[in-house]
Amino acid sequence: VDLQFRIMSFLTPQDLCRLGGTSCYWRSVVRDPLLWRYFLLRDMPLWPSVDHTSMPNLEALEAPLFRDEDDTSQDFMADYLRGSPACRRQWRRPKSAHRVTSFFQSLVVPTEPRFAMFGPGLEQLDVSLVAKLMHSPNVLPVAAGIPQRQIEGIGSGISFMFNDQHRFNILTLYSNNRMERERARAEQQNVQSKLFVQDDPNCCIVPQVQEVCRAVDGFIYAANSEPGRGDKREMERAQIRAMLDPALGPSSRPILVLSCVAREEPGGARTRTPCVYLAQQLNLQILPNPWMVQDIVNESLTGLLDGIGWLLKASGLRL
Repeated sequence: VDLQFRIMSFLTPQDLCRLGGTSCYWRSVVRDPLLWRYFLLRDMPLWPSVDHTSMPNLEALEAPLFRDEDDTSQDFMADYLRGSPACRRQWRRPKSAHRVTSFFQSLVVPTEPRFAMFGPGLEQLDVSLVAKLMHSPNVLPVAAGIPQRQIEGIGSGISFMFNDQHRFNILTLYSNNRMERERARAEQQNVQSKLFVQDDPNCCIVPQVQEVCRAVDGFIYAANSEPGRGDKREMERAQIRAMLDPALGPSSRPILVLSCVAREEPGGARTRTPCVYLAQQLNLQILPNPWMVQDIVNESLTGLLDGIGWLLKASGLRL
């Protein structure tokens, strides 16, 4: 049995699924929870994205393993197939159902959805995400035309074109003025945010930002995923909850979390916080809103289009 397990550990999950389809015996063998827990622990840190429908049960991974076929809390095979980007498309809704849903959503979604973008990934890294966005027409060209309604003290945002046909607008919310942000980045300190009022144990939004939250169709949170961030994200969790307050808008509005690093890591090394663990650190699994975490590189914008595509679809646009 140990040799059999050892051999199966070298197979791809896709090959194991094919093997399980050959007989009842192999169907039972390839569902071994220990095997799929091994695959999860090995491959999860390499996944470039995870969302509210594909997030594995990390608590079950840390719990003692027991074999009970009637218990679904440790169905690591299902967790893997649902979460792995290579397998995720097999778990999507049937196209017919998706078409019906998209039709009804298209009746109420504005032609140019608007998103509020905020978070330390905009301010703490050596490469500015916003500057790269503004000067990368090959990735997301800036859209010409009439600007959206201006929000007092915030502005009208910037409109971009996705796939040369879908307009969307981003309102960027910085925590402080440029001088304070650059000083905090140089000293590697957290800047005092003017977007929020800290009222222990809660975090409240200033009135101008409340108006933004009421006006937008979704949110983009730029997280700093470079080494050394660790689990110290209590303030980030509180700020995300404040922005998604149901009193300011429906919980159907999606939030895209961009897991940002400044540059590609040399030699292909991966020292960034994996997106699965970032989702856990931010407690995204308890949110009622649809959410997705997407790895991106600020310098090249690698991964950004995948995240924006998900956000537009989750907002109801038919891509």
